[in-house]
Amino acid sequence: MVWVLRLCVAWVLGALVLASSSALAESSSVQIIRGHFELPTKGVASASIYAKSLPPVGYVDFCGRGEAECQFHGGKAETLAVTTENWDQIEQVNRFVNTVIRPATDMELYGKADYWTYPTNAGDCEDYVLLKKRYLTELGFSPDELLITVVLDEHNEGHAILTIVTAQGDYILDNRRREILRWDDTGYKFLKRQSQATANEWVSLQKLAPQVLVSTRAQ
Repeated sequence: MVWVLRLCVAWVLGALVLASSSALAESSSVQIIRGHFELPTKGVASASIYAKSLPPVGYVDFCGRGEAECQFHGGKAETLAVTTENWDQIEQVNRFVNTVIRPATDMELYGKADYWTYPTNAGDCEDYVLLKKRYLTELGFSPDELLITVVLDEHNEGHAILTIVTAQGDYILDNRRREILRWDDTGYKFLKRQSQATANEWVSLQKLAPQVLVSTRAQ
């Protein structure tokens, strides 16, 4: 499994060049000015953290299966220093996973309402998130800068996304969008996310964050 994962990561960076400098320049979220990489600094850099929170039920079940993702400890509250190189890697992974994984509900795939796992060819929102985080970690990104996050979407339903904590604010990888947006440009209501200190601990992004079913729709 490890060699397959590394082969896929190598392909993302080599054979599948999806994010060039020109593509970055066209993005509404990033700018290339005279060869230097810049991110907008408007708005609030990140959502407020209020207290510890219960992790999603599906994540608890996922960790109960002994996944390495849940065994990370000793994180630091650091932010990613964004460069054109590492942002290019982030864009490639985001587009690659969004392209190769077919949207499908957990009920369709596993006969369960909420089942978290690494997808092979199909999955729902949290499966996309897990795979993106896994690829980025394999590429050398720090796990404590890649935080699984639960939000309420435009339908007021639970949805999982991946937050990247950067020096210019929190940016979101989302299976429903091609572009990478700042958290406060998504239109989502942010409920909770992984703690930077310990991956299997979660923090609330609302004073009273409800416990929601993460996803019941494929896309």
